[in-house]
Amino acid sequence: MIKNIVFIGAGNLATHLALALKKASFEICQVYSRTQVSAETLAKQVGADSCNDYADVNRDADLYIFALSDKALPTALETLKLKDKFLVHTAGSLPMSVFDDYTSTYGVFYPLQTFSKAREVDFSKIPICIEANKYELESELIEIGKMISNSVQLLSSQQRKQLHMAAVFTCNFTNHMYHIGQELLQDGNMNFDLLKPLIMETAEKVQKMPAKAAQTGPAVRFDEDVIKAHEESLNMHPDFQKLYRFVSESIYHLHSKKK
Repeated sequence: MIKNIVFIGAGNLATHLALALKKASFEICQVYSRTQVSAETLAKQVGADSCNDYADVNRDADLYIFALSDKALPTALETLKLKDKFLVHTAGSLPMSVFDDYTSTYGVFYPLQTFSKAREVDFSKIPICIEANKYELESELIEIGKMISNSVQLLSSQQRKQLHMAAVFTCNFTNHMYHIGQELLQDGNMNFDLLKPLIMETAEKVQKMPAKAAQTGPAVRFDEDVIKAHEESLNMHPDFQKLYRFVSESIYHLHSKKK
């Protein structure tokens, strides 16, 4: 039974996952981070020890959760050499095979959500995507997932990579569009609050109907007069102008295809 856990990483995801696991009565025995302040901040929240040197990482935990950037993970694995320990990462885009040379039992525990330390989340509503190279660890990870979430999914590395790419479109790119909208309103001395009801309604619609069916706006029918007027208004923002044209054409091409 997995009871005590070491977190390698203390960022946004690590913070929320550690808090959720602590609430589910798991012992977070240590938190590692490159910066001691980050390690101590999370460690205090979950009643754990902290360190900022790989040489000081606890070697007796039941599970090691790597919540690091994709680039940082290989260096951590090479330095720690946690042979024969249960290791998992939390990344959407990395294959499980990154652990091949470092331990015999490994997997993935990927919560599909956008995290910010200052914003609380309800972990019970977050899908947890599980993968493991052995049934022993897979069953343990499923049980851990069920203790903090109502949605636990078994996904292969390829499926998770595809899911992560879809998440980038629906979350990261969408948020970038919010930022552009905010900038354009500021140019016109308007408040972003004006768009918030529209944002909420758009998000609500895709809960109940296909996104394609929910699409509205001039790009669906490729209304050139409106599109050209918008593009001219974006002369001071050439990057936004290119993006506007590209996305408008993409929407039109999708909706002009034969059904």
